[in-house]
Amino acid sequence: MNRITALVAAAVFVPASAAHAQPALDAGTVAAIEAVARDYVEGQLEGDAKRVASALHPDLAKRAVASESATSREIFPLRRMSADELTTLTAQGALKTPRAEWNRSVRVLDISGNAAVARVETPWFVDFFHLGRFGQRWLIVNALWAPKPSAAPPAANANPSR
Repeated sequence: MNRITALVAAAVFVPASAAHAQPALDAGTVAAIEAVARDYVEGQLEGDAKRVASALHPDLAKRAVASESATSREIFPLRRMSADELTTLTAQGALKTPRAEWNRSVRVLDISGNAAVARVETPWFVDFFHLGRFGQRWLIVNALWAPKPSAAPPAANANPSR
């Protein structure tokens, strides 16, 4: 390998050990994102559709990888839900849960300008959010969720459409 090729290769392929450390996240921004994520999850657990709606961008894309099997040539199906569908299910109490069972967590994973990624966990589901900042307001734009393998929502409130 000649010197020029070696320099180009070194510039293009950066080993993980040489990657930049993530700068500390701004505490105020993290708190604002966590509040939006709590509105989303706690609103569902309360059955408070207005609280959930306040956390969502109107063009929310909420998806889950469907559990149906597919061959290696097929694209796996997604289960889809809009902001309106989610707020309707919330108003119906689909995940309403007694407060004593509200084991949940929110972790902001990354923030870059007006975009952020967060992970929300309940006893039954894990959600990964893409959030956007619109003016001073953070909203959930995309949500990809998965059920926890060993847990299911309360039988009385279980809803396969989540």
